[in-house]
Amino acid sequence: MKSAVDVVVPVFNEEERLPEGMMILSRFLQERMTEHHWRIVIADNGSTDSTPSVSEMLAQRYPGITYTYIPQKGRGRAIRTAWLQSNADIVSYMDVDISTSLNQFPRLVRAVERDYHIAMGSRFARGADVKRSMKREVVSRSYSLMIKSLFFLPFNDYQCGFKAFRRDAAQALLPLVKNDHWFFDTELLIIAAKAGYRIREIPVQWVEDRRSKVRVVSTAWEDVRGLMRLRLGGVPKVPGAPGRGKRRP
Repeated sequence: MKSAVDVVVPVFNEEERLPEGMMILSRFLQERMTEHHWRIVIADNGSTDSTPSVSEMLAQRYPGITYTYIPQKGRGRAIRTAWLQSNADIVSYMDVDISTSLNQFPRLVRAVERDYHIAMGSRFARGADVKRSMKREVVSRSYSLMIKSLFFLPFNDYQCGFKAFRRDAAQALLPLVKNDHWFFDTELLIIAAKAGYRIREIPVQWVEDRRSKVRVVSTAWEDVRGLMRLRLGGVPKVPGAPGRGKRRP
């Protein structure tokens, strides 16, 4: 039986990058995901430019693209809303700039289909190929080391915009995640790892988009505050979680 896969693309004021990104993603899924029922969900978190009209145009032009509008800002909020509304077997998301090569997306999906609750793209795992500025490299690696030292987890890259979850795992975890912005990814993965969900880290090819709207310093400060909240307040328990067992490689 074919698995159903939802690919959520969170956007905020992306009228310029959205058409190219959706054309590339739609073409890839049509050519490489023929064994799956797939759907692209443009999840707009409060855009004030022409993103809504551009998204509606794309939904009419390309089969398999849908559009949902969330009035409040927040990348994490957009992903959460789209995932909770999904009926797919697997829920995933990626960034609109397609900085992460799509070639590894089928591998992400296969991991979740076969033996894992979660598959995450990694720019720091062995075999990854990354082209980025020194500033972002230093900030990202420092952040990864901080998580390892605070939570004793083995993973290398919590913020790569390239992840897939079993829908039942996502639905169990999402109510426990408090952050609705950039720390959303990290909080979700820390809660999942501590609860014993099986997580597969997959090396990816990644090229920094110089047009990125991510504000590195302010985002890093939000992440540090989020980590300290979890460290001092404790990582929440997940009802019905699989429990801490032997980790898969």
